[in-house]
Amino acid sequence: MLYWTIVFLVVAIIAGVLGFTGVAVAAAGVAKLLFFIFLVLFVISLVTHLARGRSSV
Repeated sequence: MLYWTIVFLVVAIIAGVLGFTGVAVAAAGVAKLLFFIFLVLFVISLVTHLARGRSSV
């Protein structure tokens, strides 16, 4: 998922440089959404991993 975030971010940067502001704003919005979803899933995964590690000790 982080890969797609980076892809949309690069698309937004290229579109912004070329003057396609509508495409740049849309791609940046998608990249932002994907990044926050990735961040939430990462934190959930980290918490469950830490909780599983403590219960087995």
